[in-house]
This record gives sequence, structure tokens and C-alpha cells, in this order.
Amino acid sequence: MEFDKTIETRRSIRNYDATKDVTKETLEKLIYAAIQAPSWKNTQTARYYCVVSKEMTEKFRNECLPEFNAKRCEGVSAFIVAAFEKNISGFNTETGEKTNELGNGWGIYDLGLHNENLLLKAADLGLGTLVMGIRDTEKIAQMLNIPENECIVSVIAVGYPAKEAVKPKRKHIEDIAKFF
Repeated sequence: MEFDKTIETRRSIRNYDATKDVTKETLEKLIYAAIQAPSWKNTQTARYYCVVSKEMTEKFRNECLPEFNAKRCEGVSAFIVAAFEKNISGFNTETGEKTNELGNGWGIYDLGLHNENLLLKAADLGLGTLVMGIRDTEKIAQMLNIPENECIVSVIAVGYPAKEAVKPKRKHIEDIAKFF
């Protein structure tokens, strides 16, 4: 798919085709695209936890997501939990002190860069995704054995869209940019 078309057609999907499964190999392609993104001093602190078996996907959906998000991803065939290692990006490697006022905000920023690559690769492969920030972090960490030195940022539902999503209105360049 042409890059501009991929950007313009990527949508958040809330209706998945339960008859089509996403494979581990496909998820590896998404993560490979993610790790091509830049990060603070090339620290590469992004971490991905993939839920792919039907049993675990259903258990995860019902136990780790609030009802409204669980409903939005019925029929999804995989979840990716996106996290980052704390206190590395945005921190001095020798002293451990924050380099500026953002601190772990840089870890979140880096993860966002990685996740955008992942989402665009998914769209390029004909997959649909939904990034969710409202989730039960404690249950996720326990279920997937995520260490305390990592910060869970989002859950990404991955599957094949059951229907085409409508493009929401976007702001114009002049609404969000100032040129000097």
C-alpha cells in the first residue's frame, strides 16, 4: 500500500471479524515495524506482550478491560499490551536523574512513536486496530507477568475489520500549526 494512503485510511476499528485469526508471525511483523522507530538515545525501552490464543484473548478481554472496551473488541483475535521500561528514556544513565521535567514522559513518547509504526503496519497488512488506555493495569500485569519496572501504557486490539470504518472529521493544518 502506498504510504500516504496507509496514513489516510488507517482507522480505529470497533467491529472485528471473528472468523479470521491473526497469527503470531503477523504480530511479529507489526512489532518489527515498531522497533524501527526512533527512541531516546536509542534506548529502545518499548516492550510488547502479545495475547494470541483464543482462550487467553477471551479471558484478557473479559477480565482486563472495562465492559465498554470489551464490547468494542468482540471478535478480535489478538491483543498487544504496550509498555516501556521506566527510568531510562529521559534519564541520565550515570546518575539516574531526570534529564528534564518530562522524566518518564520520554518513555511514553518513545512508545507512542513505536506504536504508530505498529498501527500503520497493521493497516498496511489489512488489519484493524483499536488503542485502549482504559484498562485494569493491575490485572494485566498479573495475568501477563509484567515486571514492576515497566509501565503499561496501552492495550491494542488487533484483528480483521468486519466492516469499513468511517473517517472522522480531521482538523485543518491552519487549526493546529503556526509558522514563523
